Amino acid sequence: MVKIRLSRGGSKKRPFYRVVAVDSRRSRETRVIEFLGTYAPLGAGSFSIRKPAYDRWVSQGAQVSDTVRTLVERHAEEPQEVAVEAAAAEAPAAPAAETPAAEAPAAGS
Repeated sequence: MVKIRLSRGGSKKRPFYRVVAVDSRRSRETRVIEFLGTYAPLGAGSFSIRKPAYDRWVSQGAQVSDTVRTLVERHAEEPQEVAVEAAAAEAPAAPAAETPAAEAPAAGS
């Protein structure tokens, strides 16, 4: 049976998870069938998933873990525009473009 669950990465006390489709009989840190997305719980708690691939696996009978189901439902409610605006607000402002110095008149005219 195929399960969609989280696979832990990152370092000690700095977790980072991948959303993966994997054979349910295998361990958490094993070879995956397909990589579906990411989840970083620290800070703003960013989550991304390839929705068409996720839907395809669910339609084929893959069992979704409770945590992944909760994350997908929680982030499906957020409109994409809000997520983009939130990311833009967190990004550092771009430096102001420098104005080019006034060009000297061409000699020889």
